Order: sequence, then C-alpha cells, then structure tokens
Amino acid sequence: MPLHWWRQWRRGFNQSELLARALSSRTGLPVVAGLRRERSTSAQAGLSNQARRQNVARAFLPARAARRLAGKRILLIDDVLTTGATASACARALKRAGAERVAVLTVARVDRRLDGVAKAKVRGAS
Repeated sequence: MPLHWWRQWRRGFNQSELLARALSSRTGLPVVAGLRRERSTSAQAGLSNQARRQNVARAFLPARAARRLAGKRILLIDDVLTTGATASACARALKRAGAERVAVLTVARVDRRLDGVAKAKVRGAS
C-alpha cells in the first residue's frame, strides 16, 4: 500500500513496504512499487465504511513501474485490513493498469462486527 509522500516522509517508513520486502526475501518474489498515492487522504480510523470508500476513491494511480505489471498476477501487501476500502481502491488501479489478477495479503484483520458488541458492553458496565 503506497503512502502519500508527505506521510511517508513524516513517518520515515512504509509499513506495507517493509512487510513486502521481508516476504520477498523469503520467497524470492519481486517487490514492485506499482502504485502511487496521488493525493493525501484523511486517516481511515474512525470513518464509516462508506466514508472510507469515499476517502480513498481515486487516491491511487499506477506508478511508472506499473507497465511491468501488465498481464501479471499481483499480491498486494497491507498491514491491517479493516473494511477493504483501501485494498479495493488499489486493486482497481492495478487492474486498470493491466494486472491480470490482484490478491491481498494482510497481517491483521479488524472484525468491525464486534464494535457494536464491545460498545454495548462498555455502556452496560458504566
């Protein structure tokens, strides 16, 4: 998952890129920065599913390296998947660039169905 250049500069690293490079060193699969984040977006935390989709809509464009992805099967790496809005936006951009298929590998998956249960328990405890 590409970060906007400003966010990456401030943070000093891209966690998804670090994960991809670690996976690459174990599997031999190449890491290709096929996308770039065209515009800075708000943090996804705290946004509804619809707001997340709108937030990242058209935020990603193929990078120069994307021409190497035409006709290829792509494994997109992310650290945390919550609603899948960012992964979907990235996959759409990669498919528009000619990728044959895009799969997503993530380290953690947030189960937002539990949000209501957890909030109800907190309200009941107070």
